[in-house]
Amino acid sequence: MQPDEIKKKMKIDIITLFPEMLESFFSYSILKRAQNKGLLSVNMINLRDYSQNKYGSVDDYAFGGGAGMVLQVEPLTNCIEDLQSRTEYDEIIYTAPDGELLNQKIANNLSLKENLLILCGHYKGIDERVREHFVTQEISIGNYVLSGGELAAAVISDCLARLIPGVLNDEQSALSDSFQDGLVAPAVYSRPADFRGWKVPEVLLCGDPKKIESWQYENSIERTRQRRPELLSENELMH
Repeated sequence: MQPDEIKKKMKIDIITLFPEMLESFFSYSILKRAQNKGLLSVNMINLRDYSQNKYGSVDDYAFGGGAGMVLQVEPLTNCIEDLQSRTEYDEIIYTAPDGELLNQKIANNLSLKENLLILCGHYKGIDERVREHFVTQEISIGNYVLSGGELAAAVISDCLARLIPGVLNDEQSALSDSFQDGLVAPAVYSRPADFRGWKVPEVLLCGDPKKIESWQYENSIERTRQRRPELLSENELMH
């Protein structure tokens, strides 16, 4: 096999209390295509399989009191160490409300990895000792609280999968997504060119790639300025 024929494959293992919730998500669209092409492997690991009691519970009250339960250190440690005995992970990610806010730069960096372990948080969180001794990266998908980390794990996985070469039918598509260049994407149009008198900008119909590219870039800057001005530097805002 020639070097340019070698396909990158990513493995994502997800520790969760509700594997069924995620199995459905990974069975459709781009994520399914990535797995069918052999470019992505996703495995759900049920934390309850590492429970130390017959009831399968993996949580307990927090020391010091307070409302809410905490995922215990022992089942989490046993689970992670068991997985580490079979896979050398590039990153062990915890989906935490106080983690680094997910953005395209983080996604791009993680997409270069081969083996990722994602730990879904629940209740009031996980025992801090797990974060101290195992977790290498903590990611939040927004400044709000979810019932569990499964949705965050799904969002992260979707972000990464579409960046794997060969997953999208048009690999240039991912490179032109919003945020890849620090801007939101420009407006897009399709047929018909004139609908109820609502017309597509003439420049997009001119057939001149340079003019079209210039319009798209200017439109992208203007939309970013209007919708997400925090993405622009002060220097860009002056223009």
